[in-house]
Amino acid sequence: MLYVMEWKIKDGCMEKAVGRFLSTGAPMPEGSTLLGRYHAPGSVNGWLIVETDDPTTLYHHASEWGELLSWNTTPVLSDEQAGVTASKVWKQ
Repeated sequence: MLYVMEWKIKDGCMEKAVGRFLSTGAPMPEGSTLLGRYHAPGSVNGWLIVETDDPTTLYHHASEWGELLSWNTTPVLSDEQAGVTASKVWKQ
């Protein structure tokens, strides 16, 4: 399943968060695949697109960064997945 993980650097944590990111690369735990990481220029926000069958890996990653970042995680569907369901519901 795909997930969008939205992060926001907590107030006063910019230098430490950037330093940790630059030194570690912020890898995802085993069992999840990072498909993309995006940073909003000039802000403290960003997004990860992650694929995993084990959502506890998302909790693991968010917990590793919890002292520095606030998180919102949303499961998402591809167009193909949504289309299959929509065609069943709307009988198209």
